[in-house]
Amino acid sequence: MKRVYIATVLTCLVILSALICCFRVLNLAGRKDHIKVGFVYDNDECTPYTYNFSLAKDALEKKYGEKVEIITCSNVLDDEMAEPINELAHKGCDIIFFNGYSELVRELAPVYPNIQFCQTSYMDMTGQTVPENYHSFKGEAYQGRYVSGIAAGMKIQQMIDEGSITEDQALVGFVAAFPTSEVISGYTAFLLGVRSIVPKAEMKVCYTNTWSSYALEISAAEKLIDEGCVVLSQHTDTIGPAIACEEATGKDRNVYFVGYNQSMSEVAPCSSIVTSRICWDPYVVSAVDAVFLNKNIEKIVSGKVHGTDISAGFEKGWVVMDDLNDQVAAPGTQEAMNAAIEKFKKGVTDFVFKCGYIGVNPEDPSDVIDLHAGYTENANSSFPTFHYILLDIISIVDLE
Repeated sequence: MKRVYIATVLTCLVILSALICCFRVLNLAGRKDHIKVGFVYDNDECTPYTYNFSLAKDALEKKYGEKVEIITCSNVLDDEMAEPINELAHKGCDIIFFNGYSELVRELAPVYPNIQFCQTSYMDMTGQTVPENYHSFKGEAYQGRYVSGIAAGMKIQQMIDEGSITEDQALVGFVAAFPTSEVISGYTAFLLGVRSIVPKAEMKVCYTNTWSSYALEISAAEKLIDEGCVVLSQHTDTIGPAIACEEATGKDRNVYFVGYNQSMSEVAPCSSIVTSRICWDPYVVSAVDAVFLNKNIEKIVSGKVHGTDISAGFEKGWVVMDDLNDQVAAPGTQEAMNAAIEKFKKGVTDFVFKCGYIGVNPEDPSDVIDLHAGYTENANSSFPTFHYILLDIISIVDLE
């Protein structure tokens, strides 16, 4: 009996020793059981872009619950970024996400080397030297733009078939913030999606020169509608363009809308067709996973890695289509969109910017591209780099 007792004690000691060793290994590996996560928004959740980004915070809370403490700062201007960064650092944040384009994020990251700074990309980072704790990311939005263009094209073709417009009236409008490559890439992909269904379709673009202004976006949309556009989309940050389409529909003629970032079916139920958006959840959740595991973010996040910059599209769930409005969309729209999405999921992307058009850089007329040879978007950066205006089929309309 005494021998059995001793053997039992020794066995327990061995097990306890093993558990202690495992605990020490886990500690040495730097695993965490609780972290603080900061979110810094350039606007508030009432605007489509910030609302869409905030969904990643919700996904984080759903996965980790009380294991993460989330602190949010909203309506932060680019040149006022230092204060919230210092505040979140002093509150002990382990990782901070930014949806704004402030260069101060990259500049201040080295001041807090133990915090991971993750910012939606605002420039081509190819060849750029960045701090080790600074990361950039973005979904390959051109894919969703192209697919939403297919939905718009299907609607325009339906209008042509029904005789409400002629082929020569196949005109789409785009309310754009600034003539940056991010915006130009998006509206070009949108038009090319439209033209995959309606080859004679053309586009008019109206810039507001601000990311967020309800009044200017309404005015720009109304200008485009007056110019004869039958379907509008946007790369701005309010519901203004959708409202303009809804108000026009049912009066003199119907004008339809394709959304970005947030479904517009509630504010524009009679005109909204579909919405494309970047889904930030995969990156944000995986980046937090990396912090919990004390691993390099680029080793954990699944996507196309460009140094400390990552992108992905439909194949990783970074781009999604929302709320196809069956009451408005043309028959067969879902099937047409699915066919293109399946290509993207298989890694086939070269069909978007490969076509018989010539593009000109609006800032340098000598910089010309022939798209017969094609152009690969997001090849080396998560930030879109296509910055050419397609001759003869895209024109710029002044807001004034």
